[in-house]
Amino acid sequence: MKILIVTQYFWPENFRINDLALGLVERGHEVEVLTGKPNYGKEGTYYQGYSFLGRGQEVWRGIPILRAPLVARGTGSKTLALNYLSFAFFGSLWGLYGCKKRYDAIFVYEISPVTVGLVSAMVRWLTQAPVYFWVQDLWPESLSAAGGIKNPLILGAVDRLVRFIYNRCDQILISSEAFRPRIKAQGQPPEKIHYFPQWAEEDFKDSSIQLTEEDQAALPQGFKILYAGNIGEAQGFTTLLDAAERLKEHLEINWVIVGDGRLSEWVQKEVNKRGLESCFHLLGRKPLAQMPAYFKEAGALLVSLKKEEIFALTLPAKLQSYMAFGAPILAALDGAGADCVRASGAGLVAPAGDAETLAKRALELSKLTPEARQAMAQAGRQYAAQHFDRDQLLSQLEALLAKGMGA
Repeated sequence: MKILIVTQYFWPENFRINDLALGLVERGHEVEVLTGKPNYGKEGTYYQGYSFLGRGQEVWRGIPILRAPLVARGTGSKTLALNYLSFAFFGSLWGLYGCKKRYDAIFVYEISPVTVGLVSAMVRWLTQAPVYFWVQDLWPESLSAAGGIKNPLILGAVDRLVRFIYNRCDQILISSEAFRPRIKAQGQPPEKIHYFPQWAEEDFKDSSIQLTEEDQAALPQGFKILYAGNIGEAQGFTTLLDAAERLKEHLEINWVIVGDGRLSEWVQKEVNKRGLESCFHLLGRKPLAQMPAYFKEAGALLVSLKKEEIFALTLPAKLQSYMAFGAPILAALDGAGADCVRASGAGLVAPAGDAETLAKRALELSKLTPEARQAMAQAGRQYAAQHFDRDQLLSQLEALLAKGMGA
């Protein structure tokens, strides 16, 4: 099949869509990508070697990439809004003039913003190819929960935009079963909606990778609770800091954060203000390939989301990575994510936003025997193999795309 992937984010930015594209190529499909200039990260600036107009085409591991200009994310809400809108505008133009081939399918990776759907709608109109829209974030709910937008007029307008986009998709794929009722309520028929969860990249399963001596020296001693990923509004870092503050007399427990994001500086200031320098450690962003080496050093892997109704519907992608690697999980989650951890037996759960319970669960994990923690790790690995297997999910996607072709 000839497949066009439309996504605002792509390599060298680290998102699951990278591995999906590679998986389709491995299976003999012809894949092209329409995306923006890489700028996702703490500083919100263009990655080295990229600019607004420069480096518009390149090839990565055999995949042709067409990059539309966009305004870099920056660090403020205004530049972020411009980032979203500029990709919708320029992505549509670049799609109009650069994606005139015959495609068998257009696959859209919708992690915020939902406006990526405007780009796919334009290419769908041009090529008449069916659109498969993979929903990672529900809008307008995510805009309200993570973006702080509460104005009902704005949220109503965004809801109408989402309905417009969904109506121009042939099939909608959801990363969490809990998304189904909401998308049906936005006017989509049940037969159009398909459960298609994320999986862990193969890199996360490699336990042979070792840290450098320098990276090893930067890690604290004792029982390490490790969080890997974005440091943003949605991740509920206030709860993590509050839990760490409750446990700071337990000198053996250390919270290790590998990643960065828009709230990195705020979190570091809070660490200093609360006197948590000896137990709460921000190591910054590290290459994706190094993650298994960091995971191996952890007594538990941490996943958290802010207490919001929308986040209770979400199945955080890092759960699949943590489970596939095989390490005990400490979760500060509600809803779908919490249910997944409990059903798998992979770790312990505290309600989102409940720092007191999170501190208790962290202490409880630290006092378990190595054998008990290893049993959790093994349970998570088995659950991931049963429910989030890469090959099975890629086969499921191929079958859905082939059905759309009438094969």
